[in-house]
Amino acid sequence: MNKAEIKDTELLEHLSKLEKDGMTIFVMAEGQFRGAFYNGTEMVNQMRANQNLGILETYILGQALLCAAMFIPLMKSNQKEHWTFTYQTDGICKGFVVEADSLGYVRGHLMQDHIPLEKPLESWDLAPFFGNGGTMTMSKLIEGMKEPQTSSVEIQFKNIAMDMAYYFDQSDQVHSAFKTGIQFDKLGRVTGAGGMYVQVMPQAGGYSKVSAQTAFSGKEDAEEIREELIYKVEMALNALPNPGQWFSELGNREDIVYGLFREFKPTAVLDRAVIFDCPCSAQNFALRIKNLGKAELDDILANEKFPLEVICQNCGSVYYITKEMLTE
Repeated sequence: MNKAEIKDTELLEHLSKLEKDGMTIFVMAEGQFRGAFYNGTEMVNQMRANQNLGILETYILGQALLCAAMFIPLMKSNQKEHWTFTYQTDGICKGFVVEADSLGYVRGHLMQDHIPLEKPLESWDLAPFFGNGGTMTMSKLIEGMKEPQTSSVEIQFKNIAMDMAYYFDQSDQVHSAFKTGIQFDKLGRVTGAGGMYVQVMPQAGGYSKVSAQTAFSGKEDAEEIREELIYKVEMALNALPNPGQWFSELGNREDIVYGLFREFKPTAVLDRAVIFDCPCSAQNFALRIKNLGKAELDDILANEKFPLEVICQNCGSVYYITKEMLTE
């Protein structure tokens, strides 16, 4: 990937004061829940610079990539995985395609590079841009598989984070919650961006392993205990401030994880980097063109003006392919 330079000196000064991008992965309530809290402020700014996006486009694709970042801790640590999430709607936004890789990078693009606006934005409600709805599709390519695993559900909420949770509930039968946020200043700069997910872990051996925590010591039914615990975690998550505003105002990940969920005794198990990146290169694009077939390649060599300009739709990088790269 060709990394676009961020030239706004005021933005760079602000970013230098923030906690560095990173993800804290944690467990709590004696392993009954897992989650991650991600500061993706630099990631969203790099995505915006590379894709050259406006405010609305940055808000949509930025939220999608924040959700995609939180796929990474759900991948198995002992093998390579690559997930592609497609959100296709009948609205003027049309949707997006984002990808996450177990190596720790996310990338993606909007299906509509420039979203037409009839009037200035009045709120951050994206439902009007997603129309009447559409389809969410997750494709998981896991090391050793010949074909990806693919599943789809209908869009329900026209809210990316809520629809992501719905997908996991329906497709994987895993109760999940996602929350994302992006903060802009008065000039439209991204000053903070982040997201959190929390999932209920399956109960090994049924409900017999649910601990009799003090708050529920008077209850006999283990299933009722677990449902009340889930409710209390949901209430704590609802109290999470806007992650974008939190990081914009110099907040850090640790204070949220250990403060918001203190009742459930969280433990951070891993910190990891997640960045906006792409494995594209001029050489890779040249190889793709060479593999189009002899007739098509000969036509390109004879009739196209060189160097060819190629733009990677997943990261916005621009490459120039010379004739020599296609003939060597």
